[in-house]
Order: sequence, then C-alpha cells, then structure tokens
Amino acid sequence: MPYVYIVKCSDGSYYTGTTQRSLESRIKEHNSGLINGYTKSRRPVDLVYHQEFQHLTDAIAMERRVKGWSRRKKAALIAGDFEALKRLAKRGSN
Repeated sequence: MPYVYIVKCSDGSYYTGTTQRSLESRIKEHNSGLINGYTKSRRPVDLVYHQEFQHLTDAIAMERRVKGWSRRKKAALIAGDFEALKRLAKRGSN
C-alpha cells in the first residue's frame, strides 16, 4: 500500500515523502543515507506521521499538499489536532 509519511530530522525540520514499500525499510533508507536529498545531511530521522492510501496517485496528491503547508499546520496534523488544522486553513495559512 502507498503511504505518505513525515519524518522529523535531527535539525528539527520536517520532511514529507511517499513510499509504496514498508515504512520501516523507507526510514532505514533515510537513516543510512541511501536517499540523496533533504534528509541525507539531517540524519537521523524519526517517523512522526504516516497515512495509508489505496492508490499511489492519492498519496502523491496528499504529499504535494502537505509539502506546501506551514510548520504549524504540519505539527497539527502530526498531533492529530484537526481543530487547529481547520483554524489554520481558515486563516489562509499554509
């Protein structure tokens, strides 16, 4: 099944990605440095959120949406604070 996931990097930043493989192996790839890009210089990373989808296209659409969000909005999603997500969306905040 495809997943959208968010990891918290060692510098406190968030990275959002998608995978069709197991989340455990994907996080291991990030932490081993096999994945070039944002997380490579920010290891170790910790999985803080994931959501499963039936279709890869839906997971990719969600990933793109979340990547455009503010840190506060991502933190609300991670915490499961849907009221804060609504408030942040109403303010026009990403």
